[in-house]
Amino acid sequence: MSARPTILVFDSGLGGLTVLREIVKARPDAHYVYVADDTFFPYGHHSEEAITARVVPLIGELISAHAPDLVVIACNTASTLVMSHLRGAYAVPFVGTVPAIKPACASSTTKRVSVLGTKGTVKREYTQALIRDFAQGCDVTLVGSADLAALAEAALGGAEVSDSLILAELAPCFVGAGDPNSARTDTVVLACTHYPLLMDRLVRLAPWPVDWIDPAPAIARRVVDLLGSPGSDADQAGAEMIFTSNRPHTLSQALMPFFGGRVPA
Repeated sequence: MSARPTILVFDSGLGGLTVLREIVKARPDAHYVYVADDTFFPYGHHSEEAITARVVPLIGELISAHAPDLVVIACNTASTLVMSHLRGAYAVPFVGTVPAIKPACASSTTKRVSVLGTKGTVKREYTQALIRDFAQGCDVTLVGSADLAALAEAALGGAEVSDSLILAELAPCFVGAGDPNSARTDTVVLACTHYPLLMDRLVRLAPWPVDWIDPAPAIARRVVDLLGSPGSDADQAGAEMIFTSNRPHTLSQALMPFFGGRVPA
């Protein structure tokens, strides 16, 4: 393990920045390479076979180009499909992102939990298996959003995104309103890394307060488990931002907070 490890964070777009932000806090000394597969975004518009066929060789190319000490797949859709393929193909350690159903159900008081993800993630057998194994008596509502990831990217880029568009995607998560005999949803799992980009607005638009479960802190802890504690040379660490379309990134000021204040190359 190098004194200053290189960590590659991969997502279909910019949602993985919410995961990157937590990892940078935990390992500020690392060199970061963030790769957004914008050529194929959003993954929800492609078949499972197409995503696997694209991501597995693409990760191999990125490993060859950047020699990371660890790769984080900061995308629920990709993680639920390709992690076993990646671990079978490459020797680099991988950390994936899966819906945080187990901790959500363990902490729910009303035993009514919603999982907000892409349409692909919520219908996938992997997600169904997590519910079977870890629901712990909770009533779990799966909410597949068609547009929230794209809305989050648009908002990060400075576009005007109306509250009504966000609320339309969010509203089905809130179950039990107006029924005195029904417990209300008290926990929402954010099963797409894009969604925490809108966290302030999700909290504000929610019809009542809930616990929002963001997997990013747990992913950061797993990275530290695998790589160890940080060194002391954080000021010398760098960062790169790569789009698979090869377009230049023009969001330096917006991106800096996710990279721990660094301006990504």
